[in-house]
Amino acid sequence: MKTLKNWSFIERSETGLTLLVDGRHHFRVDVLEEALFRISLKRDGVWRLDRTWSIAPGGKAPWEGRRRDDLSGFTCPGFVFEERGTSLVLTTPQLRLTIRRPLALEWEASDGAGGYRPLAADRATSAYMAGVRDSRNAHFLAYRPEDLVYGLGEKAGDLKRNGRRFEMRNLDAMGYDAKSTDPLYKVLPFTVTRTPEAGSYGLFYDNLAGSWFDIGNEYDNYHGRFRAYRALDGDLDFYFSWAPTVLDVVKTQNWLTGGTAFPPRWTLGYSGSTMSYTDAGNAQEQLQGFVDLCAEHEIPCDSFQMSSGYTAIGHKRYVFNWNYDRVPEPKRLSKHFRDAGMHLAANIKPCLLQDHPLYEDVAARGLFIRDSESDAPERSSFWDDEGSHLDFTNPATIDWWKENVTTKLLDQGIECTWNDNNEYEIWDDEARCHGFGEPIPVGLIRPLFSLLMTRASFEAQLEDRPHERPYLICRAGAPGLQRYAQTWSGDNYTSWETLRYNISMGLGMSLSGFYNIGHDVGGFAGPRPEPELFVRWVQNGIFHPRFTIHSWNDDGTVNEPWMYPEVTPLIRAAIRFRYRLLPYLYTLLRAAVALREPIIRPTFLDHEHDARCFEETSDFMLGRDLLIAGVVKPGACERCVYLPDNGAGWWDFWTGNWHAGGQEITIPVTLESMPLFVRAGCVLPLGDAVDRADAASDTARTLAVFPSRGEGEGESCEYEDDGIGIDAAQNAFRISTYRLKCTGAQIALSISSEGAFEPHYDRLRITLPAGETRPLAVNGRPFAPGDYLEKD
Repeated sequence: MKTLKNWSFIERSETGLTLLVDGRHHFRVDVLEEALFRISLKRDGVWRLDRTWSIAPGGKAPWEGRRRDDLSGFTCPGFVFEERGTSLVLTTPQLRLTIRRPLALEWEASDGAGGYRPLAADRATSAYMAGVRDSRNAHFLAYRPEDLVYGLGEKAGDLKRNGRRFEMRNLDAMGYDAKSTDPLYKVLPFTVTRTPEAGSYGLFYDNLAGSWFDIGNEYDNYHGRFRAYRALDGDLDFYFSWAPTVLDVVKTQNWLTGGTAFPPRWTLGYSGSTMSYTDAGNAQEQLQGFVDLCAEHEIPCDSFQMSSGYTAIGHKRYVFNWNYDRVPEPKRLSKHFRDAGMHLAANIKPCLLQDHPLYEDVAARGLFIRDSESDAPERSSFWDDEGSHLDFTNPATIDWWKENVTTKLLDQGIECTWNDNNEYEIWDDEARCHGFGEPIPVGLIRPLFSLLMTRASFEAQLEDRPHERPYLICRAGAPGLQRYAQTWSGDNYTSWETLRYNISMGLGMSLSGFYNIGHDVGGFAGPRPEPELFVRWVQNGIFHPRFTIHSWNDDGTVNEPWMYPEVTPLIRAAIRFRYRLLPYLYTLLRAAVALREPIIRPTFLDHEHDARCFEETSDFMLGRDLLIAGVVKPGACERCVYLPDNGAGWWDFWTGNWHAGGQEITIPVTLESMPLFVRAGCVLPLGDAVDRADAASDTARTLAVFPSRGEGEGESCEYEDDGIGIDAAQNAFRISTYRLKCTGAQIALSISSEGAFEPHYDRLRITLPAGETRPLAVNGRPFAPGDYLEKD
């Protein structure tokens, strides 16, 4: 690659300006919002790939991709343009960008008083590089150790990315080490950087080619400490955003890439899964037996994710093929689950093995990605054989896929799809994709296929049930996947270390704009979890949006809630507590969709003023009100918890004791313990009917009031609808607002509601913590805690 140095000014437009770099390349700056700029390089004046599927500020992107020159969806506000000596300056009320010579950018952020503070700067030496005979590109920034860097999706190890190097390449990493393995399943080339004085900024590189991020790991005597983004191919096209807080930068990234899908309420219930059932010769019997065992052990469950063994011929998997020896009556199987109030999701894969019954027909239709050197389908290793990957940039492939999802699954009573093994490990980078009529080499868009595959499944499900919100699960991912599906951290390895570092991995996804996430509870690959580890994993998993126990244990055993009779009561208690939290969880899910709020959050996201919250920890927030301090070490008899300085203090959910924030406390724990603290000043809606997660089963409700200690005010809200309607959030919902006003002598709760939806409960039980003795008034009237308030 060669350094890009010299530039001359070409033109200013309504949205920005264009420079000519080294006499041949176009370097463009676009002001998209007051705190969102876009920087792009057109080599020799043209794009390497003139489309993107990641950018969707309106929530949608065309199947064929959005043209990179399309700026619709942005306000493109006015800006001040100045020439200052040999530099150019673009200024909005929130950001100032200076372009210096040789080519390098400096960013300043508003100080709120009319001035600007230094925020970030390109490396002064060789900030931009481009391949001479290929399409590699690179961007280098100055590295400041005091800046804290997060993001990059589901990366292993600590949440903070400083001092490390990461690769962006989607990979099927079964049994990975959650502390060190890299790369993993998703390609999310986004970082959020928190500076000590100037707020936080986001950097999103809109390029799906393989790349590396170096966050101050590399040393070079000629350049000093630096950050680097290096891409093997594609366009250098990045978005720079700023906000006073990390939270607002994260919300901007979620909006920029299209927001979050709104699945049904029942998806927040427990979801069972294991490969063992569908790999058994009597798969249907074992699957139906799971339903009966849930009832026998009084374990609430709302869905089951059916692994791919139902498609097997021998030991291999063949998508859309029913093995009628294992599952002789798919419709009866689906009905058995449906009658029990459970929903079935079926595993599907985007690669057809070379001896697949449909392979020759699909090849004849031209639905596979093509080999780079012939007109034959590409061949790649896949599930103990070789196969060819479906080309979802071909409209005919999309139609074929949707037809098969409908006829082979949905018509059999399967309601949802589990889009799996879609990392597209095609290492012939020049393999040819249809590209919706404009061919693209697969190396430019490999991570895109998980998104397009899932979108095709999404549309098939929506067309089959047009009045219901679809639910999909997908493992691999690219920016924008969250518009269609829930995801998880892939095939983790069973260990205490995985339990600990999966927490950071999930928070990394949240900070990258992926909110509806979770993990394989109990561990997927390796040994079966010992009883203590299994209990602790469940106790952690219930506080994540996706709560699924899934496994493929080395010894053939299955991770099930009742796998260890001696701890089954503890597993049951944890899962049933998950169901108690459903009103709160559903409110958080809706806030993720409507307000772009992360569901699970590092403690610093709501407490940036508290330096202790930036220390590495396994504690995390569920919404802004619950602090989860699960036990992640074996044999623990006590747990040290740092309570963030929130200005109001924290209530121990279980004991009713109040603690001031900004301090570390040590609490005793047993195997039954699930340390949980509630922000003082909030009202927590809890469900008292704990057998199902659908709205119709939500027939009893408690409002747990956690008042400020002494004087203070607080406001909480709760969102409700029918839990499934496609348009419920537009015209059939209910939002309840709970306002607390506390003095040293009294607690006053005011309740108001708006919206047409009528909940299925007819009264509210209102409680206070055990340690609270002040009298309570509700809507101006004295109220005895524990009594019921009749619904108006």
